[in-house]
Amino acid sequence: MKQKPDQSFWNLWNLSFGFFGVQIAYALQSGNISRIFRTLGADPHSLSFFWILPPLMGILVQPVVGTLSDKTWTRFGRRIPYLFVGAAVAVAVMCLLPNAGSFGMSVGAALIFGLVALMLLDTSINMAMQPFKMLVGDMVNEKQKAKAYSIQSFLCNAGSVVGFLFPFVFTWIGLKNVAPEGVVPDSVIWSFYCGAAILILCVLYTTMKVKEWGPQEYKEYNPVSEEKEDSANWITLLKNAPSTFWKVGLVQFFCWAGMLYMWTYVVDAVSETVWGTIDPATDAYQEAANWTGVLYAIQAMGSVAWAAMLPRFSNTKMAYSVSLILGGVGFCLIPFIPDQYLQIIPFLLIGCGWAAMLAMPFTFVTNALQGYGHMGAYLGLFNGTICVPQIVAAVCGGTILSLVGHHQSTMMIVSGVSFLIGSLCVFVIKDKQ
Repeated sequence: MKQKPDQSFWNLWNLSFGFFGVQIAYALQSGNISRIFRTLGADPHSLSFFWILPPLMGILVQPVVGTLSDKTWTRFGRRIPYLFVGAAVAVAVMCLLPNAGSFGMSVGAALIFGLVALMLLDTSINMAMQPFKMLVGDMVNEKQKAKAYSIQSFLCNAGSVVGFLFPFVFTWIGLKNVAPEGVVPDSVIWSFYCGAAILILCVLYTTMKVKEWGPQEYKEYNPVSEEKEDSANWITLLKNAPSTFWKVGLVQFFCWAGMLYMWTYVVDAVSETVWGTIDPATDAYQEAANWTGVLYAIQAMGSVAWAAMLPRFSNTKMAYSVSLILGGVGFCLIPFIPDQYLQIIPFLLIGCGWAAMLAMPFTFVTNALQGYGHMGAYLGLFNGTICVPQIVAAVCGGTILSLVGHHQSTMMIVSGVSFLIGSLCVFVIKDKQ
């Protein structure tokens, strides 16, 4: 078996550049879904149920994309066809979702329309997102893998900054940030339009710049025989998965449950803590929603800065754990800071945890999977450690909200405690260097 060649910085960059556009779409979704459904008339206690669809689609779609692309060989590539199709569908849905309240439907019909659009959007984003992780697993050697995922993390966070800032910027330049009851403001609608345009341009760039290996070249650089690649189903793969797969998954469970509660309740939490209202019909609530987008962007910038610090840690697990502790502390601070500008501090801390969540799990797992084959299928299955905790958290969200006194701001403390538990679980991982 031949050693995978070292890649230039720009080759590594091109492998992941389309992720910038995909992440803009993902940031628009995660930053505005609760705002959209609250505007359409959703009750806060049922809000988390709207968040079941994104991880559910992820757990269904990504293993399928991984498994099918493992066996796909076309003149356009192995992973790239799935990337392109997913991006094209995402662009179409991004133009429909924010208009759910603009078609004259009843509240119930608008919510159902929004749910269907959200399901299609997350399906297509997952279909577009997974190939980037698999391209790194396919074409990057072990020495450069951490660097490749760090570049992917940087592009991910850069895309997040753009996506999160869109509503704030569009409001600043004069688009309306309020609308009739049940209608999504123009600032949000045009944010989705622009995000869709950037997404397709970025994906086109990657498809033109990246040339995947053909079947023969792939076999030369990867140690698993074709017979072995074709022989296992998902249950067999999970039974044979290395222990690192499951141990990293345990950390993922607590981290992604915490993130789900952030995405679900943070707009109301910031609005309640700083502006003193959770009524989506008020100007104050929509202003709080825009400012939350700015805080999300600050979180992403903090994540970029912290990602540059992570390689300086001599102990990778310690870096992972410390990052999650900082994130947990950030969550716990949100309900206690009534000044909108001081809210920047907890979001910078959350960015430290987010940086580790983006880069380190896949480094641990892809290192452990060398020689197992089915890299795409395994990474698709590993996405279950992102999706399952979000589904569990979404199902339990309304109940937990009631238990903590019906205050969305208190749900940020729930997120913080979840992160702190995850930081302790890091030390059960045994890394394959």
